[in-house]
Amino acid sequence: MERLEHLVTEQRNARTRDLSELSIKEIIEIMNEEDQTVALAVKKELPAIERAIAAIVSSMEKQGRLVYVGAGTSGRIGVLDASECPPTFGVDFNTVIGLIAGGEGAFIKAVEGAEDDEELAVSDLKRIVLTANDVVVGLTASGRTPYAKGALQYARQAGATTVSVACNKDSLVSSYADHAIEVEVGPEILTGSTRLKAATAQKLILNMISTTAMIRLGKVYQNLMMDLHASNQKLRERSLRIVMEATGAGYEEASLAMKATDNHVKTAIVMLETGRDCEAARAALGEASGFVKRAIEVVRTASRE
Repeated sequence: MERLEHLVTEQRNARTRDLSELSIKEIIEIMNEEDQTVALAVKKELPAIERAIAAIVSSMEKQGRLVYVGAGTSGRIGVLDASECPPTFGVDFNTVIGLIAGGEGAFIKAVEGAEDDEELAVSDLKRIVLTANDVVVGLTASGRTPYAKGALQYARQAGATTVSVACNKDSLVSSYADHAIEVEVGPEILTGSTRLKAATAQKLILNMISTTAMIRLGKVYQNLMMDLHASNQKLRERSLRIVMEATGAGYEEASLAMKATDNHVKTAIVMLETGRDCEAARAALGEASGFVKRAIEVVRTASRE
């Protein structure tokens, strides 16, 4: 059996050796202090994160998919990020995929031994028909989880781009990654409980990956969501307010534009910003590959000619 004492994520935190004797106030204070170090640890890896995101954007521009793979908490964080992309950015559920060792049921209840099965990862990637256009992101706090390692190894063989996210330096999974992200957050306040700082680091990184990728793919205009799926009254109202914020239009004017475009935020904004009709706005968006600012420039350039 592999020994783990060399892993920083498995070592004891010298600041919390008397954790069980502390008051509630003292426990949450030290947790808060330790959590504040996580963002700074992630900051050190921004160049690696940037390179990984650039590769992901390049892949997705060619209709490739973003696939998160992990076990336990790492897997749950991947599934969470993937599940939030369709309603936030309007992408298909097959665009960003989260795979967790043991299957969907493992999100709620741990599946014993699943994380140790490399072949399980291979089977999961074959099930989604992994292609060379896809990017596989292996998530593992320790940097050695067999499920994540097996996924990256198979993905590389399939010609897909590989990214690893680990919380130990010189991790095993890094050797299977085209882009290795290693955020050393230090020992947990509760020894070995990587659902704490290590998980927070992974969540911060996946926030960066998915959000930045979608921005670069034209899913955002200014700092506003453009392709959110307005599946209920709250989201329809949010869509309307987005149009108002982006254009300065009043409630009635924005409502008319949304009605004319069948509640399509991007088209409504281009209409209001250029004074053109729905058909012209849609055509401009098509020419601009869905980027709102470019579409507005397309219309204005054509008007000057």
